[in-house]
Amino acid sequence: QAQLVESGGGSVQAGGSLRLSCTASGYMLSNYFSSYCMAWFRQAPGKEREGVADIDENGSTTYADSVKGRFTISKDNAKNTLYLHMNDLKFEDTAMYYCAARTDPYCQFFRPSWYSFWGQGTQVTVSS
Repeated sequence: QAQLVESGGGSVQAGGSLRLSCTASGYMLSNYFSSYCMAWFRQAPGKEREGVADIDENGSTTYADSVKGRFTISKDNAKNTLYLHMNDLKFEDTAMYYCAARTDPYCQFFRPSWYSFWGQGTQVTVSS
């Protein structure tokens, strides 16, 4: 079965950095990883899930205004792995972070409902 598994979350003080990883497995995700739009979402308690960053087939990226300049999304197609480098973390970044994928090669309509594959989430907690 198609599966996304996140790792790299944890607790960090404000101003610190973390790198999240998401590894894809299963036929559809593994064999077509490079062709899919991949994204990171996050959800804090009591809030709706929001898009953080996405990366399309060609490596073009988009970021939420709240993280632009601090976070970097990237992927390694050979490893079927998606990354999120998070720098200068703020208390407001505290959330469960989810890796997501969809079969589209491009990333328009950056909403959770457009993504078919999801990881289990990894918690990021920033102390202030």
